[in-house]
Parts: sequence; structure tokens; C-alpha cells
Amino acid sequence: MNAIFLLSLQMEWGADEALLPEPMSRLQTRPAEAPAREPDMRRHDPLPAAAPSATPGPSHPPAQPPAQGWSPRAPIAVTAARGPAAEARDAAAAAHDLDALRAAILGFGACSLRDTATHSVLPSGDPAAGIVIVGEVPDEDEDRAGHPFAGRAGDLLDRMLGSIRLSRADCLLLPLIPWRPPGGKQPTPVELNTCQPFLERALVLARPAFVLCMGSRPARTVAGSAIRAGASWRSPVVSGLPEGARALAMRHPSYLLSHLPARRDAWTDLIRLRRALDAREPLSSITDA
Repeated sequence: MNAIFLLSLQMEWGADEALLPEPMSRLQTRPAEAPAREPDMRRHDPLPAAAPSATPGPSHPPAQPPAQGWSPRAPIAVTAARGPAAEARDAAAAAHDLDALRAAILGFGACSLRDTATHSVLPSGDPAAGIVIVGEVPDEDEDRAGHPFAGRAGDLLDRMLGSIRLSRADCLLLPLIPWRPPGGKQPTPVELNTCQPFLERALVLARPAFVLCMGSRPARTVAGSAIRAGASWRSPVVSGLPEGARALAMRHPSYLLSHLPARRDAWTDLIRLRRALDAREPLSSITDA
């Protein structure tokens, strides 16, 4: 772990005030102190001074300890340690297919979200379909089901795909991150950065021609743009995708459940996908300038 990550983690835990001039490690064992000598109650004269010994004796603690309490035996080198994002990149890069990536996600223990989630939300669908749909941070339905687009939002997605003669079997569904934050809280930037390599690796392995980014965070992460009415296809900002891959930012089904007027724009986006699938237009003719 690097120093910046440790500082961010302490701030998330509420440690926003320094009480000591130097950091103190409580993971080190405290140095042993010499036992106190019982006073001799039978004599009133001071004890004679001990003669100096040629052989060194046990060291005694200083009479006045330093202000920070005690010093660790050896400094802890935090700059050489690797953070969780680097571990996630290594684990994702080692996966050569989607099954290996699912196993890497299940075995990844450097993200605290994994400890509080009910299930890991894993990629589902056909990785060779050529269409990838990226969802938002998992909600409670996805956390219980273990796959993206569960519950009412998933039912609406099924109807949306069916309206343009598609189904889940024709797509690969990906969550933005594999684990739901506890209590449905917003994920921190550290948690998003830690989980992002798994999403990017899934996209690279799938090599899609079309990517639907459903939600504001997937839109920024994959398409590099905000969701807006009348938006067109864009080149994904994720490196390693095939040349000519196209990304489209649109609303998430959970948003459409409570914002009915936005369904008109969603329908326009679906028609745009259907036409692109049928025509296979060149990227230059349908990408924003």
C-alpha cells in the first residue's frame, strides 16, 4: 500500500486529525521493560552504586520516554507495498478468458466491499455476442442474485431488448463493480479505482462491436461522455478494444422505472442500436465529431 492510499483509507475511517507529531505503529510489539526492583524496607541508607561491569547488561528504557510514546523497532516501509488497484490489475491481466476472470473476481480479497456483499456480481451472457451492456453499481437485487440487471430493472431491460428483437442471450452483461457497497452507499474513488481493472479486462476479452453504457458512471468510465438526449455513438475510452468499437451512453433501467418521460430517449437509443446492427455502418459516419 502506498502512502496516499493509507491516508485516504484513514480519512474514510474518520481519522481526520493528527494527535502525535509522528505516526505510531500499533502493529509492532512494545519493547520489554526491565522489571521494577522492590525497595529494601530493612535499610534506611541508600544502596551502594553498582560497580561497572565489563560485560554489557540488559538495556534499560530511558528515564523520560519520547513525546510520541515509544518507537517501533524498525520503520515500516509503506512506499514499496502495492495498493489494491495494482493487485486488481495483476489479477485481471492474468485472466485469459471470461471464466478465468470470474474466478479472479471471486478470489480477489484486496477490496473491502467483497467482505460485506452477499454475492459477487459476475459477468453474465455471451462473451462472443459482440454487444456488451455495462450497468451501474450493483443494487440489492443484483447483490442477492449474483448477476447484473436483476429485479424490476432487469425485467424492464428484458422488455427493452425484446422490442428490438434481442435478448440477454445476445449480449454480455457487466456490472460497473463486482460488489454492492454496504447499505447501498456511494462507492468511494478508491473502491471504484480498485474494481475498474475487472471491468476493463472483461471488455477487452469480449472484444465487442457495440457497448451500451447504462448509467452516468458507466457512461463516463467507458464512453467518456455524459448522458444527453440525442447523443450518438462514440469511441470507447477503454484501451485494448477493437478498432471500430462504438459506445453509446443511455439511461439505466432503474432510472427509467421512476422517470417515465426519459423512456422516449431510451427508445431512440435502442432504435439506434438496431439500425447499427442491421447496417453495420462505418464508425466515421455515426460517431460524434
